[in-house]
Amino acid sequence: MRLLHSADWHLGRVLHGAPLIEDQAHALDQLTAIAADTRPDAVIIAGDVYDRAVPPPEAVELLDDTLARLVLGHKLLVIVIAGNHDSPRRLGFGARLLAHGGLHVFGPCQARPAPLILSDAHGPVAIHALAHAEPAVVRAVLADEAPRDHDQAFAARLADLAPAPAGARRVLAAHAFVAGGLESLSERPLSVGGSGAVAVERFRGFDYVALGHLHRPQQVSGVNARYAGSLLKYSFSEVDQPKSLSLVELDAAGLAGVGAIAIEPLRDARIIGGRLEELLADPPATGRQDYLRVELQNIEPVIDAIGRLRAVYPNVLQVTRPHLATAPAQGQIDPRRLDDAQIFAAFYRQTTGQEATPAMLEAFAAEARQLRRQEREAH
Repeated sequence: MRLLHSADWHLGRVLHGAPLIEDQAHALDQLTAIAADTRPDAVIIAGDVYDRAVPPPEAVELLDDTLARLVLGHKLLVIVIAGNHDSPRRLGFGARLLAHGGLHVFGPCQARPAPLILSDAHGPVAIHALAHAEPAVVRAVLADEAPRDHDQAFAARLADLAPAPAGARRVLAAHAFVAGGLESLSERPLSVGGSGAVAVERFRGFDYVALGHLHRPQQVSGVNARYAGSLLKYSFSEVDQPKSLSLVELDAAGLAGVGAIAIEPLRDARIIGGRLEELLADPPATGRQDYLRVELQNIEPVIDAIGRLRAVYPNVLQVTRPHLATAPAQGQIDPRRLDDAQIFAAFYRQTTGQEATPAMLEAFAAEARQLRRQEREAH
């Protein structure tokens, strides 16, 4: 059996003020083409379909179009679960009706959820689906006051699963933070003031676990569980993360292998650095339309850096001055104990991490003398 595993689409996402809907449509065109080419027995979307509980209209339209092409156009079975960014009830609207057409949506947490049973030449495959649910919701649904954190809640839900047929290979689709997973800056924490992690041991006994939530594609150590990763790079902390889909193969014994199929972005997200004049004078031949964070190395003041950069790199989203952020702290400056030149030298040292040169000190002294002369003349 073949499964195509994706997650964390975050439709409607905005990156530093730039709407990503066009980029997401480009990526989902590739996903649809890959699904049509590989013909999986099921496409699993492991949560965070939308970026927020009430998504913008264009995000809803894009999801509708993508699912229609997969289910109606290519006659593929699709499984969707809600993530922590989704509204379970909104995403799960019409789920019973949609299931008759091959689209299986798992939104609100339910007691004793039955697996979806597929089959191949080796027998049945039971696919269990656990959308994201807060511990308080799990306690209410299961009428169990024991689960106090995400790990306990997840364990209680696993114990509550309806059984699979005897001898069936078992697949789990879930949206969770597995302990030890590598995070990115674009993920919303599952818990504030408590533990949002689920223990790795919870996933033993499954032939494959299709995970969502963490945006870096990664294998979970010690179990047959994998994060497919996000559809696109959703923060500059992800610039080193190639995005992909996971193509999963099951044989008679269980998991036979997992392959990654790359998704090529319409516009990449990258970090570049250098002096402003160098970046403007010698731009690269390609990649100028990418989403960029520019780390300027100029020590001197720069006027309208982002405006000047956007004339050459239209999608500069952020300009930083790393040397200002990393300058070593020198303590507070007490101006009562220093003359003007000493104050300037101490300020320069504190903000740049370097010593002012004699030429700088002389230029400062000349400006200071000029200002004092103007003040005397004014009075």
